[in-house]
Amino acid sequence: MTLPFPDHAFGAFLFDMDGTILSSIAAAERVWAAWAQKHGLDVETFLPTIHGVRAVETIRRLNLPGIDVMAEVEALTQAEFEDVEGIEAIPGAAAFLNALPPRRWAIVTSSPRRLAIRRLEATGLPIPPLMITGEDVTNGKPAPDCFLLAADRLGLKPQDCLVFEDAPAGIQAAEAAGTKVVVITATHKHTIETPHPTIAGYGSLIPSLNEGSRLVLTRSGSTTSATAGA
Repeated sequence: MTLPFPDHAFGAFLFDMDGTILSSIAAAERVWAAWAQKHGLDVETFLPTIHGVRAVETIRRLNLPGIDVMAEVEALTQAEFEDVEGIEAIPGAAAFLNALPPRRWAIVTSSPRRLAIRRLEATGLPIPPLMITGEDVTNGKPAPDCFLLAADRLGLKPQDCLVFEDAPAGIQAAEAAGTKVVVITATHKHTIETPHPTIAGYGSLIPSLNEGSRLVLTRSGSTTSATAGA
């Protein structure tokens, strides 16, 4: 694996959740497939459209007649909250996140907060002090609002942040925000065409602090852990 951004240092790391630090694809697709069948949609065609964006935007763009969009969102959220079977951390994610100083990273997800916490708890992944969720912004991914808000709350410029993403909508949001991006491909079934560095999982990659107390990506054993002196 080529080390992403070996010559860059960052103020903070921002992580998408589903597909980036954990995989909930099986659970999400079970719930959404049942919903799609109920509404007469072609499941195979529809399912690829749900990833990386908020449920409200997924439903609205379908323009289904006679439905209460927010009621459908709430029902879907509850169904996903109840189904955490098979949700698991992306390889190496737990060690990577636990090595970060608590106030130097955030989760930026399209999921509702309670669902995000439910899935993080199901995998045992840490929950950072800052988490931007679907309820926190007016415009979800691919709009840049979520990443701009995360950077602002961390007291940083977006250009000082590195985003970890997996979905096209999230990658577009990060690009629009002006951050650098690492694409996580652990859950991808096909090769993704992207100008950004890609990694399959976190493996031997660890976050470290350089002499200026800035975050850098290193390989295990190459330098001091980021939590040291944080």
